[in-house]
Amino acid sequence: MPSTIWSGAISFGLVTIPIKVISATEDRSIHFHQVHLEDMGRVRTRKVCEIDGEAVSQEEIGKGYELTKDQTILVTDEELDQMPLPTAKAIEIAAFVEADTIDPVRIGDSYYLAADGQVAAKPYTLLRRALERSDKAAIAKFAWHNRERLGLLRVRDNAIVLHAMRWPDEIRDPSELAPKEPELDEKEIEQAVQLADSMTIDDISGFRDAYRDALEELIEAKSEGKEPAQPAEGEEQQPGQVLDLMAALNASVKRAKEARGESNEHATVHEMKPRKKAAAKKSAKKAPAKRTAARKTTTKKTAAKKRAGRKPRSA
Repeated sequence: MPSTIWSGAISFGLVTIPIKVISATEDRSIHFHQVHLEDMGRVRTRKVCEIDGEAVSQEEIGKGYELTKDQTILVTDEELDQMPLPTAKAIEIAAFVEADTIDPVRIGDSYYLAADGQVAAKPYTLLRRALERSDKAAIAKFAWHNRERLGLLRVRDNAIVLHAMRWPDEIRDPSELAPKEPELDEKEIEQAVQLADSMTIDDISGFRDAYRDALEELIEAKSEGKEPAQPAEGEEQQPGQVLDLMAALNASVKRAKEARGESNEHATVHEMKPRKKAAAKKSAKKAPAKRTAARKTTTKKTAAKKRAGRKPRSA
C-alpha cells in the first residue's frame, strides 16, 4: 500500500477512531517530459515575476487575492493557519443518509481509512458494521490544506472509504442543457431497454486502457530501435450523422448479442415498416408481373379445354 497522506481521527458522536488516510486510486497514465527537439535537453518551467521579469524561487512566492486588476491582498500562511478549522485533525461525521441518494456528480477522489493501531480496531469495526447493517453512508466534514471539505464515508471490502465531495453550491444546474423533449415511440424505448439488458455485465474488472497499452508498445519498440507497429484500421464514426433510430437500436442489440455469443433469432423486436411512397412504388412495379402471370394461367386453361373437347379422328 502507498504511504499515509494524512492522519487524524473519525469523530462519531463521542466515539473517536484514530485513522490513517491512504489514497484509494493511483495514476497509471504515461507521462512525458518536455524536451528540446534539437538536443533532447529537458525544458523546465520557470516562475517569473511579470513586473521585473526575474525568475523567483518557491520561498519568494506567496498567496495573493485579487480585489481588482490594480489591487491584490496578500494572505500569509500564518494567517491561514490561524483560521478556525474545527475539523483540522478530525473527520467529523455530521449525518447519515441512504447510500443510494448521493448524486455521483458530487463525488470526487477516494481514500481508504485504515485503523491507526490496535486501540482503533474495535471502534473502527463498530462503525463499519453499523454502516453495513443500516445500508447508509455517513456525511462528514474534514479539513485538508487549509480548506474545509465535505466527505462521504461508506464500506468497501471491509474497509471504510472516504469520498471527497463537492459542496451543494459547487454543482452547476444542468436544466438549461436538456434538449426539448422529443416524441418517442414506446417500441423505441423498449428496444433501448433491451439494448441495455444485452450489454449488462456483472464484472467490469476486464476493462483496459487500450490507448495506454498501445503507447507502451510504441515506447518499447522505439527503445529497442524497432519500427512502431502500424495501428489497426478501425471503423471511422462520422459525428453528427442522423440515423434511423429504430434501425440503429436493432443493429446495436444484434451486435451486442453476437459479442456475448448469444443467438440473434429474437434480436430484432420491431420490424421497420417501409415508407408509404416506397411501398406504393414497389406495388406498382410488381403489378404487371402478376397480371402477366394471370394471363399465362388463363391461356393454359383455355388450351386444355379445347383439347379435351376435340373428337378423336377415325382411323
